Amino acid sequence: MSGSPAVVMRLVASAYAVAEKAGTIVRKVLHSGELGIVEKTGANDLQTLADRLAQQSICASLSKHFPKITIIGEEDLPSEEIQEDLIETGQSEEILQRSCPPEYSQLKEEEIVVWVDPIDGTKEYTEASRCLHFQAVAQAPHKGLDTPQPHSTALWLLDNVTVLIGIAYGGRAIAGVINQPFYNYKLGAGTQLGRTMWGMLGLGAFGFQLQEVPGDRRIVTTTRSHSNKLVTDCVDAMEPHEVVRVGGAGNKIIQLVEGKASAYVFASPGCKKWDTCAPEAILHAVGGKLTDMHGNAYRYDANVKHMNSAGVLATLRNHEYYVSRVPQSVLQALKSD
Repeated sequence: MSGSPAVVMRLVASAYAVAEKAGTIVRKVLHSGELGIVEKTGANDLQTLADRLAQQSICASLSKHFPKITIIGEEDLPSEEIQEDLIETGQSEEILQRSCPPEYSQLKEEEIVVWVDPIDGTKEYTEASRCLHFQAVAQAPHKGLDTPQPHSTALWLLDNVTVLIGIAYGGRAIAGVINQPFYNYKLGAGTQLGRTMWGMLGLGAFGFQLQEVPGDRRIVTTTRSHSNKLVTDCVDAMEPHEVVRVGGAGNKIIQLVEGKASAYVFASPGCKKWDTCAPEAILHAVGGKLTDMHGNAYRYDANVKHMNSAGVLATLRNHEYYVSRVPQSVLQALKSD
């Protein structure tokens, strides 16, 4: 490879390593049983020690190597000195070896905005912890188990948890990294946990096997814990053959690219830019699309409001069909920015 890798390729390579570090932190906190839960706006909006440590690790690590980029994280954390063991200095060599798409080869640090969700699916993360703790208490006295077998409910909940690092330029999500800290948890002791996928416009997406739902099936994935009449009405209007309710925006996009769902439908203003930037980039890199319920793209400039006020509609294929099915009542309730 001739010359030094472009800034954006070095940033994606760092984000990959940093996401893996954050995934390790997320696992370690869960296994400690000391989650340090804080309610932000209510019982469905939680922050844990893992959220705080993972965001500190991501932001401090990227800032150290790319001091001029703008980083916007979900958690509102006080400015403090970051522990040295939270800093990740590694980079993915595989990403560094790839050629940068020409349109991004001259990007400067100050032109880039990074959107960070240290744990997407915090609610499921905390519920899984309670399941595991309850089972440990229940099993240990009777079976003498120091490490109880994880409960199936906890396993399913942990599948919902992701670490998201999205990279934007010119208001557009151009690259993203998603780490699933508990991927392969079902395979039991001794299994290597976690996986990291990434994508970039002009390059494609990597770390998973792209699959599609059979063309004659409409499977809609939607929120597990933030539903309301608007959401339900909109899902029903899609005339789905099946509805899959899971947690986390990152997890729902994974459902799309791995052929488990045809559309992600969330007719509510609850989603934020850090939830969608990384997943959108990966989805777009394989030909999919993410918009609001009106079919309009979201922008990821540094100064935009954080809320995705007009909901989220994402598909791998046939986006216009799903946009056309959105009820007028939903469009009137969710005004496009």
